[in-house]
Amino acid sequence: MLPVKQALTRAGVKRLDKISALDNSSDVTKHLPDDIPIALRDIPSVAPKPTVDRSMLMAGLTTLGAIALAAGILVAVQLQRSQQAQSSSTAVAANSAQSVTAANPTASPTSTTVNADTMLGHFRYAEATQSELSSVTADGSIKMRKAAAKAYQEMEAAAQQEGVSLVPLSGFRSLTDQDYLFFGKKAERGQVAAERAKVSAPPGYSEHHTGYALDIGDGAVPAMNLSPDFENTPAFKWLKVNAPFHSFELSFPKNNKQGVTYEPWHWRFVGDRASLETFYKARIKK
Repeated sequence: MLPVKQALTRAGVKRLDKISALDNSSDVTKHLPDDIPIALRDIPSVAPKPTVDRSMLMAGLTTLGAIALAAGILVAVQLQRSQQAQSSSTAVAANSAQSVTAANPTASPTSTTVNADTMLGHFRYAEATQSELSSVTADGSIKMRKAAAKAYQEMEAAAQQEGVSLVPLSGFRSLTDQDYLFFGKKAERGQVAAERAKVSAPPGYSEHHTGYALDIGDGAVPAMNLSPDFENTPAFKWLKVNAPFHSFELSFPKNNKQGVTYEPWHWRFVGDRASLETFYKARIKK
């Protein structure tokens, strides 16, 4: 019979062998009996791998996205403001240039300026007022602007001294008078507007409105008055040579650019600034 101590030892070995045979798991401490010393049961376990908190990760990504979006918006706003400032600067510069141009206009050459207000070959003219007119005949039936009337009377007197009889036939005509001469006569003669305009200007477009124009006849040969044949009279021949000395000129010579029929009897005064501007301002130089 074995001693008690030896018997316990063998019994303990068998028990351990039995436990080992039943479980080959590496986690030995799980099956150790409580009577095993604590030092044998405190086997260090493998440290767990750190886990990532998904909610925190998502929050971080969301924060970074918000920051990036805010930065993008800020850049876009700054870019837009920069473009607006540039546009404003350009507009101010353009307005300044226009102001300078308006303050210091450059006169266009006469050859490139055009009076666009024309009708059927005639230019629009302002109507002279009665206070601006003066008689060129004793009975006061024919009038012109004061400066023009005085110049004509001097010219008539000069022609008379040379044996030439100048006779004024028509001077200033009102818009009402011209209305009848254009529309009334056009209807009486069955003329179309373009045909009538060759011999009479539409109301508002006649030189007679200005008070500077005058139809002149020959007192010695009245049958040729207001006719192209007037060019064969002593009065026309004298006017052709001497009229410029009295500041008168032929309004509608042959083949004139306005397309108006040749009128050797129609003369206009251009002896002062107002009359010159009336007929030559803003016209193409021919």
